Amino acid sequence: MERDELAAWLRLTLSSGVGNEAARKLLVAFGLPAKVFEQSSATLQQVVSEKQARALRTEPPELAALLAHTWAWLQESGAGSARRQIVVLGDANYPPSLLNIEDPPLMLYLLGGGEFISNQAAALIDTEQAAINLAYNELRSALANSVAVVGSRNPTPQGAVNARQFAKALGLAGLTVVSGLALGVDGAAHEGALDSLAPDSDRLATVAVVGTGLDRVYPKRHLALAHRIAQNGLLISEYPLGTPPLPANFPRRNRLIAGLAQATLVIEAALKSGSLITARLSAEQGKDVFAIPGSIHSTQARGCHALIKQGAKLVESAQDVLEELKIDSGLTTALDSIAVDACCAGATGSFGTQTVLLDAIGFDPVGLDALQARCGIDTAGLQAQLMTLELDGLLARLPGGLFQRMSRG
Repeated sequence: MERDELAAWLRLTLSSGVGNEAARKLLVAFGLPAKVFEQSSATLQQVVSEKQARALRTEPPELAALLAHTWAWLQESGAGSARRQIVVLGDANYPPSLLNIEDPPLMLYLLGGGEFISNQAAALIDTEQAAINLAYNELRSALANSVAVVGSRNPTPQGAVNARQFAKALGLAGLTVVSGLALGVDGAAHEGALDSLAPDSDRLATVAVVGTGLDRVYPKRHLALAHRIAQNGLLISEYPLGTPPLPANFPRRNRLIAGLAQATLVIEAALKSGSLITARLSAEQGKDVFAIPGSIHSTQARGCHALIKQGAKLVESAQDVLEELKIDSGLTTALDSIAVDACCAGATGSFGTQTVLLDAIGFDPVGLDALQARCGIDTAGLQAQLMTLELDGLLARLPGGLFQRMSRG
């Protein structure tokens, strides 16, 4: 993309009151954005309102600064830095799956590893278009074998473990994991997908769809994770560089997560979770939706239970997902089975007392008083045993003085 072409696209996205829908009408009517800005106000009003036409005839004051920043960002691509690319609506390399969603973005900003060729590098290649097409063919192939893994920003400890284990197992089966880089399940899913990579692998492990400009990382605690994704996966945003983490942007980006992936797996979700938006959009596109059930007492399980009632497929292991997608993974039982009834394999034999205590805990969160009533152990002895189980990774403390049994990761 040349600088003048980039300037025209940015101007179109910055024009006040001209949203994606109006912009798409303009592109259909006049072609590329540069042609839009050549039209008279009267001609523009045949497609958009008078107010929108006036906005299109006036250059946004912030355009020059954004253009300079965006162009500089593109030129930093490669040479030890993660590669950058901008793909626009109508480009042959625009992800085809996004053309079928409601309100496809006008521009996509891409930051990632070896799947893309930078603008600067492409200019030095004799077979530029062939090289770029090859890179995007690899991306399309990865997205054709992808699963969105989403869920609560505040998962239970077991929910976070499930997200990482499921994502790793799906990655080992060759699938690309798509998520949103949020705290909780999203972050654990990205980590699990990266865990599945062999040291010398150049496979696209994970795609993070973010709600900010790609020159920012939100939440900040995921800065290191974002750098790992940039080297072994891909970050995607529809928002211009410099866009802060505005609350309205995050529900909107869920349509891209659902659109890019071929199926959606919900790990944990409350009834008002944004993950249910992703699941609904995925179902509306005719894609598979999977949900992991949880305790009837857990608010973080109610969203998944609601999805299952609505027709989502209940899954207990990554193998359930792979079988539904008709993928022969060849995974070992240790990786493809994450059923909770195997969680205490390490607490048998000489740890008979621990086994009794774990049986008393069950699989729902439980308080100290209720647990003491179940097993009859004195307070001091019970607290000591709970500490041992926690150190062994078999138990987690939850807010409110509750405890939850854990599977081994």
